[in-house]
Amino acid sequence: MCGILAVHGLDKPSTDRARFIALSKRLRHRGPDWSGCIVGQRSILAHERLAIVGVDTGAQPLVSDDGKIILAVNGEIYNHIALRASVGPDVKFKTHSDCEVIIPLYRKHDTDLCNRLDGMFSFVLLDESVTPTRVIAARDPIGITTLYQGWNSKIPGAVYFASELKALVDDCDKIISFPPGHVYDSKDNSTKRYYNPEWLNEDQDNAATPTNPANLTILRETLEAAVRKRLMSEVPYGVLLSGGLDSSLIAAIATRETEKVALAQAEARKRRLQESLSGPPTPSMYQVDEAATLTSWPQLHSFSIGLEHSPDLLAARKAAHYLGTVHHEYVFTVQEGLDAIPDVIHHLETYDVTTVRASTPMYLLSRKIKAMGVKMVLSGEGSDEIFGGYLYFHAAPDAKSFHQEVVRRVKNLHTADCLRANKSTMAWGLEARVPFLDKAFLDVAMTVDPTHKMFNKGSAQEFDEDGCPRMEKYIIRKAFDITPEGGKPYLPRSILWRQKEQFSDGVGYSWIDGMKEHANTMVSDEDFANRHTRWPTDTPDTKEAYHIREVFDGLFPSKTAAETAVRYVHLLKSINTSQDSHVLIYCSWIPRGDWGCAADPSGRSVSIHNAAYTVTDE
Repeated sequence: MCGILAVHGLDKPSTDRARFIALSKRLRHRGPDWSGCIVGQRSILAHERLAIVGVDTGAQPLVSDDGKIILAVNGEIYNHIALRASVGPDVKFKTHSDCEVIIPLYRKHDTDLCNRLDGMFSFVLLDESVTPTRVIAARDPIGITTLYQGWNSKIPGAVYFASELKALVDDCDKIISFPPGHVYDSKDNSTKRYYNPEWLNEDQDNAATPTNPANLTILRETLEAAVRKRLMSEVPYGVLLSGGLDSSLIAAIATRETEKVALAQAEARKRRLQESLSGPPTPSMYQVDEAATLTSWPQLHSFSIGLEHSPDLLAARKAAHYLGTVHHEYVFTVQEGLDAIPDVIHHLETYDVTTVRASTPMYLLSRKIKAMGVKMVLSGEGSDEIFGGYLYFHAAPDAKSFHQEVVRRVKNLHTADCLRANKSTMAWGLEARVPFLDKAFLDVAMTVDPTHKMFNKGSAQEFDEDGCPRMEKYIIRKAFDITPEGGKPYLPRSILWRQKEQFSDGVGYSWIDGMKEHANTMVSDEDFANRHTRWPTDTPDTKEAYHIREVFDGLFPSKTAAETAVRYVHLLKSINTSQDSHVLIYCSWIPRGDWGCAADPSGRSVSIHNAAYTVTDE
């Protein structure tokens, strides 16, 4: 992924080039490998590049042969090879970039191109072949990548786009988070949803609840395919491994796929050696199988972080040993985490407590990973939303309510887990890919009858005919509770059936406790009592939230930044609304109060946290 900045509708854009390059520089942590800027008739597109595919030839902005189409992309298009073939043999590509195919797709399909893309992306495309010049902008279906849209009331008609808020706050007096699954078109100044799967019904109150049975084979094979396509890389990659179910499943699949790559590399080398010994050089001697170019490491590397003796470090160590990854674990202290909070908030651009809690260890780990020369990692975000895996889901009153909450969580992933995964890693120029949010996998998992996802805990716990607990995320656990022919089980049972821990809990319970204790020393009782005067809108309800908000205001003092962040906090206050929440309100990660759940999102605050299942490897 990369960083993009674009503005359309300027009278004399050439005079603003230096200023927009300076604004784009604020995104350079996202793309430290190269910078580009192109000035059009009424537009400026700037790009900060992180090179992962098409490393030698993919500098952006990309320009069509006739110079009329200019493109800046933040993302990865996994089906770019198939798309290149689909546009016809007459199209000549100038680079090996997976993103260049968007240009001929636009010429062939206009804005309908978005539904043909399989990947994570935000892009701005400028068409100077028409009068007036036209800009379209789009964001991937779930919002894995970040994108903001802004306006300046002093420049009527101008519209701004950037990967992060910090590039826009000086110029724009109104900024929103661009809605996932939508495309903007300057031709009619419209923003329309292009991603309309069956499960994403805007009127959830009247939507039909899915009735499809849980096909475990299809679930397993679709997730395996999602991981496989995300290994598209010309640089070393790894996996984030917490030792929980989600990251361990991704690591298990990636390990198997990496072994296949290593075998393909060995076979290719063997073939070339045999041909070199058998006669004069032939063209095939210099060909390498596509799969063999995925990575320069023959063995998968895994990475984990936690406080000393934390649950995640211990579980990750066990999973890595079982999978045979080259494992790297990093121990941080509470003080190191507290010291990093201002930097974390600077990159996150939000003051949501849960996001800051979980992002800080991920931010610290990302720096360590990037220092090793790794540019891409696989991560397990999305599973808890898709399968209702958070512990508070046990309190769902019925299947319809369970499914509605799942849909709401998935729709708002761009405000929490996706934002965290994207910005915590991209702070150091590290790209995180999330197989659970693959479109094909979503089509399968989101249309399963929610009765197959519901679970009981504590005294109401149930077990299936194989003695497996019907716990949170039961169907995805059960899908991988097999031993493939000629192999070994995907994971040890103690990992596959490990109870859910929130990431900020799993790195060590002292982390959240330490944040709360630190906030108590930083915020006086008098200041906290007067919090409503200081922040009449979105008033902090704990000293921890007060402190984080105070740090945010120090980093982003403008009214615009605060108003943009406010849009990131409130959905729970109107939880039964079926209105799309992407413009005005944001889902703060808080369990359902109307289900009797505690407001503190920590997993430990859920009453059934200690009613864990104990599953051994026997």
